[in-house]
Amino acid sequence: MAPARVPRIVQWLFPGYTWRIPTRERVLYLTFDDGPTPEVTPWVLDELARAGAKATFFCIGRNCVTAGTILQRIRAEGHAVGNHTWDHSRGRRMPMEDYLRSIARADAFTSGTVFRPPYGSLTRQQARHIRRTHRIVLWDVLSGDYDPRIDGERCARRVISTARGGSIIVFHDSLKASATLRKALPLVLAHFAGRGYRFEALPFATEA
Repeated sequence: MAPARVPRIVQWLFPGYTWRIPTRERVLYLTFDDGPTPEVTPWVLDELARAGAKATFFCIGRNCVTAGTILQRIRAEGHAVGNHTWDHSRGRRMPMEDYLRSIARADAFTSGTVFRPPYGSLTRQQARHIRRTHRIVLWDVLSGDYDPRIDGERCARRVISTARGGSIIVFHDSLKASATLRKALPLVLAHFAGRGYRFEALPFATEA
């Protein structure tokens, strides 16, 4: 099981990635990977609206085609959209040109300036090329909602015990993570809101 917080040594070794937003304010950056998913993403949007929270959705290009109205809703409600490749491609297993083509194809729908590699998987050469056009955003808190060994309450505890001001937290609005997410997200939102935190979209995740 991956640790909830990315070790600082890892963040130091890869300074070309954004891991968190340095700040002294009580602000957190929720991110959701792998959508839009008709069975999950609208529920996430409802929960965020109920909490007055904004987030960033790293979307898969082919999902944007089949769930275009949900993508429109994400934007209309003030959330940011980032690129998560066309088909959830794993960078280290793909030739450079094929991987860049997957990103470019998704860009036609995400229209963003931020990119998150699926699985956090990139070669250094791929990263150098991607940084010419996108800011590469990873995370410093991994919820683990995709892991079947983690239930919703444990997932929430992982986030609550590790997040700090400026943390970029990754959840997944996917079918695989749905059961865990539906329990964990309301707990996380309520816990931090009760302690004076606010939730914002990544400040540099602007439309191109």
